[in-house]
Amino acid sequence: MKTPGKPSRGSTTGRPIMVLLDVLGKRWTLRILWELSQGPATFRELQRRCDDISPTMVSKRVGELRELGFVTREAEGYGLTLLGHELAQEFISLEAWANRWAETRLDEQGDRK
Repeated sequence: MKTPGKPSRGSTTGRPIMVLLDVLGKRWTLRILWELSQGPATFRELQRRCDDISPTMVSKRVGELRELGFVTREAEGYGLTLLGHELAQEFISLEAWANRWAETRLDEQGDRK
């Protein structure tokens, strides 16, 4: 498992940011975190929220996220840990930035017409 201080894909230093980017760069990881930031979900609900990804992929990614301390098993299904919620809060800034970027791109496309 990836941990800060140990080499990760793209970085031999093990710098925490590089390890985090490696983990978050895996397919479906960000989507699962995003969906769980909206509230806990059972396995099947999480699978549905993620556009019906395969059960194998849900299991694999949720397992990795649990091992990293971002996801926990709750009575309602899977949910974010305190650390997971803190990480998800960072997504809010990224979402706001992405929306501004999209508006800029749409404005630029509109100027070309």
